[in-house]
Amino acid sequence: MVIGVGVFAGETGTVAATVTVQNISLTVADGAVAYGTIAVNTTKDTTAAVGGVDDTQVGTNNGNVTEKFNIMGANTTNCVWTLAATAGADQYFHKFCTTGTGTTDPCDAGPTWNALTTAYATLAANVAVDGTQRFDLQIGVPTSSTCYTEATASVTVQAALP
Repeated sequence: MVIGVGVFAGETGTVAATVTVQNISLTVADGAVAYGTIAVNTTKDTTAAVGGVDDTQVGTNNGNVTEKFNIMGANTTNCVWTLAATAGADQYFHKFCTTGTGTTDPCDAGPTWNALTTAYATLAANVAVDGTQRFDLQIGVPTSSTCYTEATASVTVQAALP
């Protein structure tokens, strides 16, 4: 007896696999603050409130995934001051605000100021693609200074995964 071995014709199919590379990116507009000349041991902020310079900053998620925005300060350059929790001799403070009771810009009234340090803090926890986070800054200059020329107080905003 002969047993037949069957030959089966094969069928094929394809899988269309797609992938998008993750892009974590942000921009900050306008990205520059000019506080001007400030007396020792005083503050100035970027709100539209009385005494502010009306220069709210806007971070935008221009990546392709939801992002967390982080923020940190630094010691100044040119005229060197140390970033500290409170103003002191050649020590300044820098703070940020995202919440308050203002209508158009929340920080224009009843702002909640958060101290910047040289380590990242959360500016916004979950910013959708094309989403924005408005924020204001407040600087407190030293109680006394050994330098009376322009100081540059850099603020870094970072995009990261939530």
